[in-house]
Amino acid sequence: MMKSRLQSTLSTLFLSNKSANAESSYVASQHYLIGLRGILTIQSFLFVFFQTFLPAAVADSKNEDKSAYQTVLRNTLSVLFWNESLIYSFAILISGRTICVPFLKRSSREVCSSAIFRRGIRLFLPTFVIFSLSAAAFSATSTQYISDFLEATDNISTTTPIRFRNLLVYFNSFFDIFWLVKGFGSQAANQAFPSGTLWIISVLFQQSYTVYMTMVIVPYTRTSWRVKALLTFIVTAFWVQSWAWYSVTGLLLADAVSNMNFQYKSQCGVRIERLHIPMWPFYSFLVVVGVLLQYLFVAWRPEHRNNELQGHTGLYTGGSLNEQVNEDEPQARVDNFLIILGAMLLVETYNGLQSVLQSRFLVEIGKRSFSIRLYMHMHTCGSNHELATFVCFVVCVPLVALASEVSYRTVDLPSIAIAKRMWAWIRE
Repeated sequence: MMKSRLQSTLSTLFLSNKSANAESSYVASQHYLIGLRGILTIQSFLFVFFQTFLPAAVADSKNEDKSAYQTVLRNTLSVLFWNESLIYSFAILISGRTICVPFLKRSSREVCSSAIFRRGIRLFLPTFVIFSLSAAAFSATSTQYISDFLEATDNISTTTPIRFRNLLVYFNSFFDIFWLVKGFGSQAANQAFPSGTLWIISVLFQQSYTVYMTMVIVPYTRTSWRVKALLTFIVTAFWVQSWAWYSVTGLLLADAVSNMNFQYKSQCGVRIERLHIPMWPFYSFLVVVGVLLQYLFVAWRPEHRNNELQGHTGLYTGGSLNEQVNEDEPQARVDNFLIILGAMLLVETYNGLQSVLQSRFLVEIGKRSFSIRLYMHMHTCGSNHELATFVCFVVCVPLVALASEVSYRTVDLPSIAIAKRMWAWIRE
């Protein structure tokens, strides 16, 4: 009797043995994507640090160049290694690439409904804990020291976090994170977050359900027509400047890898009569064009950086050209898309790249990416001297690592278990 109850409890906690095994095999097969997420996490840390202490060395920074070395960093390394726009665009596409895979591997009502139900809980609980800690820290004490630091260092790229005057304002700000459909960067929760990067949670949550609603057609449609439909979706989303442009591209990549034998076909290339054309030059070309566009409009002609945004339709501004675009909001850009698409196609094609990304170090960081991104802004110190800035960097790395590890084990992992348990509970 006791044995049967124990087996029942375990099976409800982890859905079922079959589901657990399927999920475990899915996780193992996606380690290279988790490793890629680890690289983005490292880049995110570099962006937050440079944005705080050396803002003129960051691409698209509002700070004017003040020193030769910051100018060099801004026009060279920052474009690829701590470029906020590129980092978070990559994160959105990878999210679309990964969240649909369990359903594509096992197309059942249970897997689909489980993913849809658990996604909100999975994002809600860690965000609630970290956002509440941040709100409490800055509402209980003065933020004048942050304003003084930013003024002393002439940092106009970072703003002082707003303070919530009462509990209702805090609640509404947190509530809006999961309900906004536009104005992600200007929302109160993002302005109260020191790094100003909380907007990514809103986009990931919204685009998750775009992917979920779209992926249900995959098992029931012909491949050729499905590809045409998704490509039409992507082009339309691009034209109306929607983040679905990125997330549905991730879904299409996942579909191609799972159901179309993409890796084998991509490695074989294209054959025209007796001429064999490999695909890697085309993928590399996409990356090179995207990188050149980045350097062109970051280092050479930054005044034309946002011209492309005005060519889209003004979906929320009258339906004509996007002339009233808010350039301070996070934007989906062509150059980022080309870099990300080319890089993802190369990674999905070659086992060598996947092996590098599957290194234990990158995978472990990737597993903790959510916690690291939420916590990395919490540890800062203030000085505009180069040596002191380096010392602060050395201090911040272990502090962020420690806080993120604690969060991963006490908040992140329990949130996954709670989501599974709640899903099992509503099905009992």
